Amino acid sequence: MDDVQVGSVIRSVRIRRGLRQSDVAETAGVSQAIVSAIEHGDFDSTSLRVVRGVAAAVGVSLALAPRWRGPDLPKLLDEKHAAIVREVVTRLGALGWVALPEHTFSIRGEHGSIDVFAWSPTSRAALVVEVKSVLVDLQDLLSTLDRKKRLASLIAREAGWRPLLIGTLLVMPGETQARNAIERYKPVFDATYPARGRQVQRWLRCPELDLRGIWFVLNFTAGDTKRRPGGSFRVRPKREPPTEGSSRSDDGSPKGAAPGNSGPAAYLPT
Repeated sequence: MDDVQVGSVIRSVRIRRGLRQSDVAETAGVSQAIVSAIEHGDFDSTSLRVVRGVAAAVGVSLALAPRWRGPDLPKLLDEKHAAIVREVVTRLGALGWVALPEHTFSIRGEHGSIDVFAWSPTSRAALVVEVKSVLVDLQDLLSTLDRKKRLASLIAREAGWRPLLIGTLLVMPGETQARNAIERYKPVFDATYPARGRQVQRWLRCPELDLRGIWFVLNFTAGDTKRRPGGSFRVRPKREPPTEGSSRSDDGSPKGAAPGNSGPAAYLPT
């Protein structure tokens, strides 16, 4: 749906609800001129926050639908998701957990899969891990996690485990976009999945009581990107093939350049 269609939806709903542009403007805390511009599909002169505020004032919710090279975007997200799952399994294994990736279940007519289902034999704790590379639908996420936590004890018994404790973790990449998404719904996550950072790490090392928390994973490797400490990653620039007659030193770099220096690397903050 393009900007003009979004504006038309907002206008149609406003009229159906018997609201004037001035009513919407007052509720959203903007001018009537901005409401009019949005209804005509003119989003360039305002911010996404304002557009969402105007839409919310008439009862319309807006979800972003990014597009990139057609079928390549789901593939890209799948690679990132798989990389995070792999990193979680590795880290849990190092802490003594038995970690099962993509564990499927069928309990009392309810079917599904858990991104990582883990077991700590020493503490008899089971852990449900839901991995999200991006946060799209909060309500769906919370209901999915709630269902898996509710079934976790039965799923563990099917695997031959007898848990005394159940942990539930939402795992996301330790990037700015993911942290901002959690911050946007902070009151909700503080109430439902309050554990963070060191509290999560302590529990993974020595589980006590049940856990509900969020784990931001850094330094995982997806595709050809090189992870760096601090949650940023390096993208190495592609080298242009040498042109005919170009002069290069023995290590393949242009003459006059320092050995091993292939030019500046671009650091993308996360």
